[in-house]
Amino acid sequence: MIAVAVAGAAGRMGQTVCTAIEGAEDMELTGRADPALDTPLEAVLEAADVVVDFTIPDQAVGNARLAAHAGVHVVIGTTGWSEDSLREAVAGATGKVFAAPNFAIGAVLMMRFAAEASKLMAASEIIEYHHPAKLDKPSGTAARTARLMEGDPPIHSVRLPGVVADQDVILGDVAQTLTIRHVTTDRTSFMPGVLLAVRRVAELPESPVFGLEKLLWP
Repeated sequence: MIAVAVAGAAGRMGQTVCTAIEGAEDMELTGRADPALDTPLEAVLEAADVVVDFTIPDQAVGNARLAAHAGVHVVIGTTGWSEDSLREAVAGATGKVFAAPNFAIGAVLMMRFAAEASKLMAASEIIEYHHPAKLDKPSGTAARTARLMEGDPPIHSVRLPGVVADQDVILGDVAQTLTIRHVTTDRTSFMPGVLLAVRRVAELPESPVFGLEKLLWP
């Protein structure tokens, strides 16, 4: 059994992650850390093999530093921090660290298809849609999509009630356009990817590793 603690357990994503872990036959939920629960991360580390972090941007890197240097592996779903800051924070740690801007399999496919299409189409733009409580703008998914694509596409951010997490990549060329769209209707769409990362993080050949595609394709 993999002992898993969740940081940000009282949030919407955190609650969904807790439910998914409780439903996984090979995992045990051993701790819920969140200021709203009056439980700091330090209080749940001793019993955990892996910490899943869905907190806020200014906490994620510090949480990873604390857990990884305590020998606990870390899976980060929080976005809005820099990869360089995470690398510096966990350098030399015995705990492995995996981070992804989006854990939905369809979103990873969208990014891969967009990267391939951008090599052949003349221009592209990205429109990302999230709920109003989304703190970072642009989203981590949109930023990573742009990094993977040719041509440095501009990103447009929309924040509206009723939206979970959607993204359009629109590519244009002579007398044609191509739209690659990913729509999320519920946060459970991220859970297969989160559980995959929890199962694989201890086996990572290096740390930190960024992007769910690293676990899906060689």
